[in-house]
Amino acid sequence: METIISGTWKGHLGCGLAPRELECVLATAQGMTGKEIAQLINIAPGTVKKRLEAAMFKLGVHRRAALVAEAMKRQIISPLCILLVGIMAMHSAVNDGDPIRRDRRAPERRTAQVRIVRRAEAFELHA
Repeated sequence: METIISGTWKGHLGCGLAPRELECVLATAQGMTGKEIAQLINIAPGTVKKRLEAAMFKLGVHRRAALVAEAMKRQIISPLCILLVGIMAMHSAVNDGDPIRRDRRAPERRTAQVRIVRRAEAFELHA
């Protein structure tokens, strides 16, 4: 299976998208706009829009964010940092005594105490 690498994303050819569509999806996953994608791969912005619409039609979605999510779900594209995330997850599972990891406590409720004090102050002022 052939792959296309664009920035920090990797795309797999032969999974339902044409090569130019895959390039546009990878650039969209990087957060690029249509004009930026057009400059990157030397095509017109209208062509980028058509390529993305074709990819959205093939994957059955209506928005660019959903396009990226569906492509990841179908394993057409994947971030290159998956290996790093896996290593970090294994490290946190193995090393339970990590001083960086702390559990958050729920915030303390002080509103009831403040109301009681204000009522007592108000009573003293009137007396």
